[in-house]
Amino acid sequence: SELCLRFGVSRTVVREALSQMVNERLIYKLQGKGAFVAGRREEQDFVGTTVGFSGELADKSKTVSRRILRQEVAEPSARMCKLLNIPQETRVVHVDRVLSVDGYPRFIVRWSMLERVVPGLDTLPLENRSLYDTIGRQYGVKLARAERWIEAIQATSVEADLLHVPLGTPMLGIESVASNLSGEKIEYYTALYLTDRSRLHFLVSAPNF
Repeated sequence: SELCLRFGVSRTVVREALSQMVNERLIYKLQGKGAFVAGRREEQDFVGTTVGFSGELADKSKTVSRRILRQEVAEPSARMCKLLNIPQETRVVHVDRVLSVDGYPRFIVRWSMLERVVPGLDTLPLENRSLYDTIGRQYGVKLARAERWIEAIQATSVEADLLHVPLGTPMLGIESVASNLSGEKIEYYTALYLTDRSRLHFLVSAPNF
């Protein structure tokens, strides 16, 4: 009613304008509560490429900080063995981190790579450096292809505490397997990603195009 009076238009015009703004992701509606301005979301491309999380964000002049939760050499999980096609006794470097962007925790990443590819990585200080930049510069690792799965999940109590969000907050769960230039599968990670401040962007092309 206020918008009708302010702009001298009918309710139909206001409803159409609001619907268009919802389609353009400028506002969102809650049943019985009204319409609200949507926060500006940045587009993230890392899911559709082999670039690292922090590398892509740094290119957009974002401040990325890392909290290391785990950094050690250990055996792979059963899931990892299956997807990387490796035996249980294979030694793998595990690096679990919480990545914050401009001071806000946004990702929980549990990353693993074959130890023989990155020997000694478990001893390097990684809090203030990009993991992908490190494995590229120090070990010459280049990832040529990645296969990823994405699903909608809710934050557990542990995850909610790490990301400073309420229990059950909607997130995207990402699972990834990546191969080097020779086609060998060497990397596995799972990531939990908050989408309240950004959205994922993909570039899709036809086969052999």
